[in-house]
This record gives sequence, structure tokens and C-alpha cells, in this order.
Amino acid sequence: MARRPQELLHLLTRAERLSARRVQSVLDEFDCSIEAWRVLDLLSDGEGHHMTALADHAFLPAPSLTKLIDQLVDQNLVFRRVDPADRRRVLVQLTPRGTRRRQRLSRAVLADWGESEPVLAGDDEEQLKTLLDLLAGALEGNGNVTTARVERAVGRAR
Repeated sequence: MARRPQELLHLLTRAERLSARRVQSVLDEFDCSIEAWRVLDLLSDGEGHHMTALADHAFLPAPSLTKLIDQLVDQNLVFRRVDPADRRRVLVQLTPRGTRRRQRLSRAVLADWGESEPVLAGDDEEQLKTLLDLLAGALEGNGNVTTARVERAVGRAR
């Protein structure tokens, strides 16, 4: 019933790499990396985010994120400002140009993903998201993945 961890890791890695390759092929038309796209996407909520949150979201170590943010600042896509709640920290926000760029990128990625017949129907996609979220939470130490939790999640997703 349960797969060996190696099998699960292989399947997850394969799906992630194929997905990333597909998204990157669209982003290449805009000379944009997946990491930059992730940063722009997180910043699109207009809240402004600390470097730590951006690094976590983009899956980048702090020095690499700093270099990426420097590039995005040079392109006038983001700006830094001092966090009014903690003057020792910096918040990053989108510029108007960055907002427009993020919208164009998102439209292009969505159009590409929409061109092919969806592999997962709506309910299956929600079920997969729920299961992946449960797995990620368990691996981060936020809980254990148990058969009962998975069955409840699958039941909610149906």
C-alpha cells in the first residue's frame, strides 16, 4: 500500500522537474528565471515581504536571493524600503513596472498550461494540492502524515 520513500521522492522530483522545465520554457521568452517569477508572484499581494520570506518562497539561499533582488531593483521591477515595524529589516515591494511584468508572466504561464488538456480534473487537482500540502507540513515538522489525516483530506477534496 505505502510506497517506499525512494519511490515517492523519485515521483515528486520527476513531476517538479518536468513542471519547472515547462514553466521555464515560457519564462525564457521574457528572460526571466523561475526564482524571479516566484519572487514577483509573492510580492504581487502588495504587502511587501522580508528577505527571509522571499528566500523561502523562491527556494533560494540568502546570498542568491540578495543577488536576484539587486537584479530586479536594477530592472526597476522591485524596490526596497525599511520596515516601519522593525527598522533593522528591509521590505521588498513591486514597482508599477514589476506589477505589469508579473501580470504578463502569469498570463503567459497560465496560457501555456491551459493549451494542453488538463491531466487532472478539478477535483483531482484539489486532492493533489491537499495531499502535497499535508506531506510538506509533515516533512517540515508541523504534524505527521497518518492514514486517517490523508483519508480525511481526500474526502474533503472530493
